[in-house]
Amino acid sequence: MSKKPDKTLFSKEQNDILPVDYPMPMVEEMELWPIHKLSLEKEEFMKYASEYASQLIIDKKRKETLSEAIAKVLYLERMRIINNPWKVDPPDELDFWNDIRKNLLKKSLDQTEEAVEDHNRKLLTRITERYIREIMSNFKITTYKMAQRFLPMLFGAILNASSRFRSHKKLQRKLQIIGNVNTIRSLIPKGTIVLVPTHFSNLDSILVGWAADQIGLSAFTYGAGINLYNKILGYVFPRLGAYGLDRRKKNNFYLETLKVYSQLNIERNVHSIFFPGGTRSRSGALENKLKMGLLGTAINAQGNLFKNNKENKIFIVPVILNYHCVLEAKKLINSHLEQTGKELYLIEKKAFGGTFNFLKFFWKFFSSNSEIVVNFGQPMDVIGNFVDKDGRSIDKNGSPIDLKGYFVSDGKIMHDEQRNAQYTKMLAKQIIKRYHKENVVLSSHLVAHTAFNIFIKQYPALDLFGILRLPKDDRIILKEVFYKNIELYRNHLIKLNKEGEIRLSNIVKNGSIEELTKHGIDNIGIFHVQKALFFNKEGNISSEDMNLLLYYHNRLEGYNLSTNIELKNTK
Repeated sequence: MSKKPDKTLFSKEQNDILPVDYPMPMVEEMELWPIHKLSLEKEEFMKYASEYASQLIIDKKRKETLSEAIAKVLYLERMRIINNPWKVDPPDELDFWNDIRKNLLKKSLDQTEEAVEDHNRKLLTRITERYIREIMSNFKITTYKMAQRFLPMLFGAILNASSRFRSHKKLQRKLQIIGNVNTIRSLIPKGTIVLVPTHFSNLDSILVGWAADQIGLSAFTYGAGINLYNKILGYVFPRLGAYGLDRRKKNNFYLETLKVYSQLNIERNVHSIFFPGGTRSRSGALENKLKMGLLGTAINAQGNLFKNNKENKIFIVPVILNYHCVLEAKKLINSHLEQTGKELYLIEKKAFGGTFNFLKFFWKFFSSNSEIVVNFGQPMDVIGNFVDKDGRSIDKNGSPIDLKGYFVSDGKIMHDEQRNAQYTKMLAKQIIKRYHKENVVLSSHLVAHTAFNIFIKQYPALDLFGILRLPKDDRIILKEVFYKNIELYRNHLIKLNKEGEIRLSNIVKNGSIEELTKHGIDNIGIFHVQKALFFNKEGNISSEDMNLLLYYHNRLEGYNLSTNIELKNTK
């Protein structure tokens, strides 16, 4: 007999950590925040960063001359300005690059090679300085305090409005924060925190930043695409710690400057947020491949700190975001299917955007039984070893590790590009592993995974795209068959949970099969017009949108659940 779920999302009986009671007091005063101190020294920092980036670009330059390297970047930038302009672009961009072209020197009989190189190096520094100014955040305590007041007011206003005719619901029940919060708080005085969240929605940056604030952490710096900037966001985001990312710029000078900016921020103890997946998950699955660029800056920063006899450590914290509904799911899964090359799909032009849709989502969220869960995973060092509350790196046997030893070559601490690249791969592998172990199974994840796999089993002759094109009359699962299979899946998940391989929400673990199914179907994709799953008039389970069902199904890919399907009593 299944246990009746209590009012909380998580249970004391299971291998999970209970939600924290937030907001928690700040670990340190705002005036002491590293991001604030850096903003006071903005001009000096930008000058140092541009020179650092310029030297790094020169050191990494191979056969081509500096003039050839600048000419290549100049060409790419002019093509970007002409072929792909944005409203947020500075008005003097073309003038700037025309001036670089005008002043670029090549080999000349009138000047020595050293003179030409020195002249072009100054041009390079002009370029990196301009990039740094475009990227640089402009953190302001006053703006941050305003955001601290605004977001709880917004959530609270919608909560109260949507609950007028309902029992009172607390914000903490709707926006759950779980995980290794106390350990993370204890690490603040000992080094730099780098949060590495999963990435599913445009809401992720706001949600992670808000959750970090609620557990008492100082402001984080994070990358924000400048394509999202308008007059308001372009003013507010940098003052909240965001640095600008221009994804059109893929030239080597820009990418190296961006990585230098990230590395020097970390070295200055500025806490950072990276989305190592690089972009939102198109398929809806947890990331299984990470971008190494910005992630590698944490390893480089740690090596430089040790090289300069500084004891500060860098702590990597996986953050797993868990939604019943991803606003952009329809657009993302269609994009994913289109990229497979198997079929062409029309992608909706507007999956999420504008203030109206944002508020509409939160209204539905607060007026339903839905939850959003932010899980702060176990902190690690930059190699992927777990750390304790004192910041000590611990091996698999629980013994302390001397992290400095990882950065020693020929008896001294040295920078080694190839070695650090391997460390980045090791760290990425560990982050992916933690994503899957710290993943929280919500009821919507389980009903979606169960339903889609039943369809696959019912129609073994069809490939994936045949399943997606099933006629509506064939998208029927008998209630008894669904209940039987969701029970099989849950039993397998409970076993994985006991082994520490995954986390479960309380209703997934302790609710009756009927309660679990209803909760999952009620909450899966609550924002979408067409339902991924619903009960039909006969009480059986059906789907209005198989693409959406696939998207939410994919959240539990990688746990070998699909073998546990029985089709007795199927039509």
